[in-house]
Amino acid sequence: MNQTALSSESESGASHADHDHSPFFAHHFESPQQQFDAGKLGMWLFLITEILFFSGLFVAYAVFRARHPEVFADAHLYLDKSLGTVNTVVLLFSSLTMAWAVRCAQLNQQRGLIVCLTTTLACASLFLGIKAIEYAHKWDSGIFWAGMYQPLADYHGDHGLSPFLIGLSVPALLALVIFAVAAVLAYARRARQQLIVFGGLALTSLAFFVGVGCAKAVPVVVDAMVGGDHDQATVVSVEGGRTESVQEGSEDAEQPPDEAPETGPTGFSPAGIFFSIYFAMTGVHAIHILAGMGVIAWLLVRSVRGDFTPTYFGPVDYVGLYWHLVDLVWIFLFPLLYLIQ
Repeated sequence: MNQTALSSESESGASHADHDHSPFFAHHFESPQQQFDAGKLGMWLFLITEILFFSGLFVAYAVFRARHPEVFADAHLYLDKSLGTVNTVVLLFSSLTMAWAVRCAQLNQQRGLIVCLTTTLACASLFLGIKAIEYAHKWDSGIFWAGMYQPLADYHGDHGLSPFLIGLSVPALLALVIFAVAAVLAYARRARQQLIVFGGLALTSLAFFVGVGCAKAVPVVVDAMVGGDHDQATVVSVEGGRTESVQEGSEDAEQPPDEAPETGPTGFSPAGIFFSIYFAMTGVHAIHILAGMGVIAWLLVRSVRGDFTPTYFGPVDYVGLYWHLVDLVWIFLFPLLYLIQ
């Protein structure tokens, strides 16, 4: 009789314990802490593979820079330091908001978690908007990679609209329209959770165009502050494949180059190799930002549902580690590409 009672009490206790467990706790783990540690170890292993991947690109940069230091010093003048600086500040701020989101999840501050995740998404979109302007400048001035490097002599740093910029803006515009309409419909249905999610994603899409506008305004502001001596390089001569880039307003602006730049065995200009590395490194970095935005959007949906608690916040922490690595990669790219001469 006593054994039956104990057995019944044990089954009741086990049923009660199962009921108290988080629905996201996998039962093959002994405790939520063990599950969290296992997930974090897996994320660190993934980040190590990412570091190895980017290391190959950094090695390629170091090798070609060592072989053609003068060309790299000249080619970096095509890059706008002011836009690179703004993008650096934006990404650093996004790391702050992502770390803050992890803390909000640990403290069960649901509203703060939603705000921080939305802000991180907006910063990422702002970064991509500024980068779209930089890419459009390269496209319009004929600055491509490898053998396609053929700068235009009559280009003077105009950051106006171009078909390339419009093409880059179409996905953001479509996303803005779709999420804005979805947010309006959610508001009409009084669907609060959907309104928060779609409203946040609409703001994220809008931030892309804020970045485009910011990228257009920053050079103008910098020109005004330094008296028009902006460091955007302009191609002044193209003749028989010969090119030269100088500072606008410098004494050498009217002097054509004396001889053609050195070419490798494949016929590629070293400047073309520089921009091959530039587009490879910044392009892969942008792809990682897009991937991070997708995962953060998934976190936003789950945070609105209330999935994350002080006992279950692992996914927010894991994505935060990934986002910090993406920002750290840019911290290395910025001085290597934009600052070092």
